[in-house]
Amino acid sequence: MIGQDTAIPGSTRVDLTRERGAIDALIEDILAAARTQGFEDGALFAIRLAIEEAITNAFEHGHGGRNDRTVRVEHRVSPRAVDVAVEDQGPGFDPDKLPDPTVEENLSKPSGRGVMLMRAYMTEVRFNKSGNRVRLTYRRPE
Repeated sequence: MIGQDTAIPGSTRVDLTRERGAIDALIEDILAAARTQGFEDGALFAIRLAIEEAITNAFEHGHGGRNDRTVRVEHRVSPRAVDVAVEDQGPGFDPDKLPDPTVEENLSKPSGRGVMLMRAYMTEVRFNKSGNRVRLTYRRPE
């Protein structure tokens, strides 16, 4: 889904360089906050996977592998939901035009599954109009 409203009110913002330690530390901070709010292991796995995919895609595809650009991550954890937005400095893309990674001709390709995984594991995945920002939401089941 492409949407204009991808901002996260009351969120914490972090600009990341392509430094694995800083990326891992941020993800661990988000997961620790979710754990404190009572999110279970299955939810934490889903959230971790989606955040890692979004950040990897931002650096690899959004920035074309360039190491001189940062990725902005916004996050907010509440008792009901974990919201994370990842924004790169690239031109963006149309997520609805991604090739289906489950069709036979794409099965052996080494990439192309990140957005599919985000959509599978998160409650909601929204891209801004230009496609350089994704908002991931995991809502605790009622």
